[in-house]
Amino acid sequence: MTSQAGKRALEGKIAVVTGASRGIGKGIAIALGEQGATVYLTGRSRGDEGLTIDVAAREVTEAGGQGRAIGCDHGDDASIAALFEAIAAEVDRIDYLINNVYTIPDPPAWEGGFWEHPLKVWDDQVGIGLRSHYVASWHAAGALFAAGPGAAIVNVSSPGGQQYLYSSSYGAGKAGLDRLSADMAIELQPKGVACVSLYPGSVATEFVRSVAEERGRDVSDSQTPLFVGRATVALLMAPDLMDRSGSIQWVEDLAEEFDVVDEAGRRPPGYRLRQR
Repeated sequence: MTSQAGKRALEGKIAVVTGASRGIGKGIAIALGEQGATVYLTGRSRGDEGLTIDVAAREVTEAGGQGRAIGCDHGDDASIAALFEAIAAEVDRIDYLINNVYTIPDPPAWEGGFWEHPLKVWDDQVGIGLRSHYVASWHAAGALFAAGPGAAIVNVSSPGGQQYLYSSSYGAGKAGLDRLSADMAIELQPKGVACVSLYPGSVATEFVRSVAEERGRDVSDSQTPLFVGRATVALLMAPDLMDRSGSIQWVEDLAEEFDVVDEAGRRPPGYRLRQR
């Protein structure tokens, strides 16, 4: 993905990745950095050590891009507005908005009926997992238009948008996000900006690995956050990106199509294969 002169494929591109201190968001941010992009990473966790946007931004820079950490509480509209004001003070456009931020309910709503879950679970899974993406897209729209054709919004969703996973509130949030992506695509089409839903498979995030360790489960064949990131970057670089606008893009399909591998040089089995 580099030219003969050594220029990285996304050098000069500007990306915003929400919720990028860890997990999928961090993986996407680093993958964008591998291709030379300037990446604004958002989140609430700050500091020079641990799972913070500052550490993740440094890793983006080490990967070959330029990482910029900006604190943001995506549950607060004013904080989201301030985020995009800060970005606008530094750059005149946004090429890619990756809406990834998500709050895992505490405790996780992985079992039981909806009546057993605190009402806050809805706010975590639909408020942060859906509404905040709409608000971020609203604020980013003008900057995306300034980037012109090739600009894109990627909404990180889940197979839970199509089948039961974890809880009814989780499914409602993901199904809503898929519908939002499809309808945004229609409205963005005249502007030449694409919008897609992204379906990772089973991803070994830091949280998933910690839970698996507690329960004695093996997640070694899961997708890694960087694998998801590299598949996302391949999608953004696809010449037919605009033709894919409004669709659901599965990470496993992108990996096959664009020969994507993870940091260990492997391609984990896809979500659909694992369900058979």
